[in-house]
Amino acid sequence: MLSTRTFLVPPILITGSGSSDTVGKEIAKLGLNKGLLVTDGVLCKTEMLERIKSKLTENKIEFAIYDSINSEPTVDFVINGLEVFRKEACQFVLAVGGGSAIDTAKAICATATNEGSIADYKGLHRLPNRAAPLIAVPTTAGTGSEVTIFTIITDTKTDVKMLIGSPYLMPQVAIVDPLLTLSCPRELTAAVGIDALTHAIEAYVSLKAQPMSDLFALSAIELISGNLRQAWANGGNIKAREKTMMGALQAGIAFSNSSVALVHGMSRPIGAYFHVPHGMSNAALLGPVTEFSLLGNPERYADIALAMGEDVEGLTPMEAAMVAAETINELVSDVQIPSLGELGVEESKLEELAPKMAEAAIASGSPGNNPRQATKKEIIELYKIVYKSG
Repeated sequence: MLSTRTFLVPPILITGSGSSDTVGKEIAKLGLNKGLLVTDGVLCKTEMLERIKSKLTENKIEFAIYDSINSEPTVDFVINGLEVFRKEACQFVLAVGGGSAIDTAKAICATATNEGSIADYKGLHRLPNRAAPLIAVPTTAGTGSEVTIFTIITDTKTDVKMLIGSPYLMPQVAIVDPLLTLSCPRELTAAVGIDALTHAIEAYVSLKAQPMSDLFALSAIELISGNLRQAWANGGNIKAREKTMMGALQAGIAFSNSSVALVHGMSRPIGAYFHVPHGMSNAALLGPVTEFSLLGNPERYADIALAMGEDVEGLTPMEAAMVAAETINELVSDVQIPSLGELGVEESKLEELAPKMAEAAIASGSPGNNPRQATKKEIIELYKIVYKSG
């Protein structure tokens, strides 16, 4: 029996070195002339952003700036950004930055056209009205937020990372220019790169995977695993940067259409309780969670080993799946992802909070997509394994 699947991507997707120069023209084509530029304080002082601002001015696009994003997205950032959006009578939002800027921009766009707080729309498909137009220009090769229907916003009052998902959050235009990643620090390159790899792997093994998402997921795994080391080792390696960013883009498309799984479910509570960056917590979890999950679908993990360039000829699916786990662990080690302990997570506090974190992980819904279903007890044990394996 055939099942109906929906596959969503931005209406306009522009890629390639120098593509960010088209930003003013693309906004003008939409008939828009006043926007809110959402970025962070560091990027706001760079030549990169000055060039983007000049392209807006050349095309007679007026803009206000909101650059107060100094951590992962919070409800307060959204409230403050929305205040500027309304005060300046903006028509659209232009997000330039990493996942924090783009996720914040998505939430601003959502609350610009929907009453109440962004917290009112936690979950999937709860936005009643289309969000304000969003143009997304990522400066890191990782989150894929420029091509997804999701945003993750932290409610600092409850220490909960809220997932909001709706087709109305999909950017109208995504401009993916690898030249914007050249100044990305080595540590961030590693974290967002493994984050993107996690997106691709979880999209491929997800119970919600579909034929179209599979194509993007496998291509992303090949591109990221084959080029992240080089992009990390030499930030000026444009070829490696291009391929890694294309992989991150494809991974974003893949998981936006098939969802993520256990790694992401377990990652969000780590970020909420210990303020560990999302990419770092994903990277710490990816290897151990992969080892746990192999039994659920070894054939899929065998495909992942092949996509990562491993020779699995003559191996059983389970043996090949174990090669995938080993290869993932090697990549995480090679790009020197810090352990949870090195990221400031205290073992005693983790053990104390693990039951509550496991409950939050399960409540997120993501673990339900995992090929091997995990109980609360197993997730608690996985948190302990992840800490000790770092």
